[in-house]
Amino acid sequence: MEKVLGLNRIRKRRLHNPLVKLLRWYFSKNALPYWCIFALDGIILLGSGIFSYWIFNEHHGVIEHFIPLMNTLIVYLLTNIIGVRTFHTYAGIVRYSSFVDLLKVCYANLLSFALVWGLHYLIYEMPEDVMLHFRTREIVLMFIISTSLMWAVRILVKALYDVSAYDKRASRALIYGAMNGGVGLAKNIRNQRPVKYIIKGFISHDARLKHNRLMGERVYSQYDDIAWIAEKNRIEVLLVASNRVDEIRQNQKLLDDLIDVGVKIFLAQGAAEMNSEADNQQMMSDLKLKEVSVEDLLPRNEIKVDMESVGELLTNKRIMITGAAGSIGSEMVRQIASYQPEAMLLIDSAETPEHDVRLMMASEFPNVETKTVVANICQMAHMEKLFRDFRPNYVFHAAAYKHVPMMEDNPCEAVFNNIYGTKVIADLSVKYGVRKFVMVSTDKAVNPTNVMGCSKRICEIYVQSLDRELKFRELDDVRKAKKAKSSKKNVYTQFVTTRFGNVLGSNGSVIPLFREQIRKGGPVTVTDERIVRYFMLIPEACKLVLEAGTKGNGGEIFIFDMGQPVRIADLAERMIKLSGAKNVEIQYTGLREGEKLYEEMLNDKEKTKPTFHEKIRIAKVREYDFDQVSKDIDELIAISKQYDDMATVKKMKEIVPEYKSENSPKYEALDKK
Repeated sequence: MEKVLGLNRIRKRRLHNPLVKLLRWYFSKNALPYWCIFALDGIILLGSGIFSYWIFNEHHGVIEHFIPLMNTLIVYLLTNIIGVRTFHTYAGIVRYSSFVDLLKVCYANLLSFALVWGLHYLIYEMPEDVMLHFRTREIVLMFIISTSLMWAVRILVKALYDVSAYDKRASRALIYGAMNGGVGLAKNIRNQRPVKYIIKGFISHDARLKHNRLMGERVYSQYDDIAWIAEKNRIEVLLVASNRVDEIRQNQKLLDDLIDVGVKIFLAQGAAEMNSEADNQQMMSDLKLKEVSVEDLLPRNEIKVDMESVGELLTNKRIMITGAAGSIGSEMVRQIASYQPEAMLLIDSAETPEHDVRLMMASEFPNVETKTVVANICQMAHMEKLFRDFRPNYVFHAAAYKHVPMMEDNPCEAVFNNIYGTKVIADLSVKYGVRKFVMVSTDKAVNPTNVMGCSKRICEIYVQSLDRELKFRELDDVRKAKKAKSSKKNVYTQFVTTRFGNVLGSNGSVIPLFREQIRKGGPVTVTDERIVRYFMLIPEACKLVLEAGTKGNGGEIFIFDMGQPVRIADLAERMIKLSGAKNVEIQYTGLREGEKLYEEMLNDKEKTKPTFHEKIRIAKVREYDFDQVSKDIDELIAISKQYDDMATVKKMKEIVPEYKSENSPKYEALDKK
């Protein structure tokens, strides 16, 4: 019995496979010629005419009057060409027929049969042995039958095309988003060839749509137990409509639940939601689905920046960028270059990354005059030559040592590179009449607990006090000019500081580290279960730096809204689940020297005020006397040159009293004295 059943299955496969192969061969062709479709419709028209005449003439007379009947139907067929040409019914491809195409067929036939009905006044003048006289009821029935059959043929061809394109490996999918975005994405997915996803439902944020059906599939509420629904319906993929990406980022519970049950998440990008009347082939070519990375799922909203006004300020200007090969610096290079500056001077001490930036500029921005220099910003003579030769209008200072544990072990280098390097670039900016100096700072400068954070806070203090000093000089010059009745006006550099947290994917940051640890099978190392951090995309951070830097008036410390903080342990768990890796453990190693559990954007005594952008605020910070700051920094630099770590850190704590070391026993001892 089992052998018989097995033979039957084999026979069915043999019958099925040739049919499928035939269909796939046919549909592998671009399209049938127009005349083939026209011929098929012509046969339908002739057949429906013969049937209508036969029905209303008591089932006889077709043979006897065959020649005049065919003469009449040929006239009708020729008349149909007018409708076809008017409504372009053969402009599309049958296998991609949509409701709009079916309507065009209906309108074409309606026009054609209206003309046919009018022609009867002429036909009645002709003898019946030449032309038959169709009555109105026969014409109406002929219209109904021919239109229905033409529709049926197109629907059948489309159905066969769908069958031939069906891939047994197609994934069962839910779509996040209903109505415009979700329905548009679903139509696009169903038109995709080969079929990669089988739509099994929609998830909507609108509770009123719950239990309704869209395109024949059920609509679920985002508040339902979507993970249970996914398991029950064997869902493998969640497709997120592009207009719902920001919304789903905020629904962290839903994302975690779906990842827990093994559902992969893809984001639709842009053209995936084209409407159903758009060209199907264009839709398929434009459909882009991006599998999510952990960066995509972090809770954040898109930041919109007025880049047009930024561009107006940077176009045809001479721009100097330090740290140009770093994560932030290289992205600023790319964004500024897109505004066609007059020239760019790109400085970094790392040779290989600097070479990569050079190649990028030559490839992507060949029309921008660019000079890439491998140099140490602490070399005053070299920096002065660069300033003197290049004469920048804007300086973006992103060069700095940033790794907390490394700087805890090397505080003298942190002082020399971060503080002295900043002082060199800032002082030269004043000397050579730079319009604006923009410094990239960090949230670790707020209530610093480590050497790196404190060094950046001292940089902030220096450039802010320098800006204040220059404003006093400018006021003094204005008073003197009025008194002397002189119109001469000196250029005073404006100093702006931007302060923000971690950027996603930067060199040495936690996400690339976790990704590499997962690739090796673990363990993934997290310093503390409670540790949280703020994150921002590198391009978004750079856009805010450019807007704040170009629109600032000098002396401000701009603080960026970093969104919701992220628990690092949760981040590690999500990355492990997204990777599909099994048995990868998370190992808690303890806080590193100088590391905080929570980063802050403001000092306890600092307040903020709003600015030109909802995501940018200005910190109201304590003002410092420039002469005293200069004296203290000169002393600090002199001490650091002796490579006495304890004496260096002690002096840093004197300059920044709120600097209290954490998880750094040797420096914590200084706080107790």
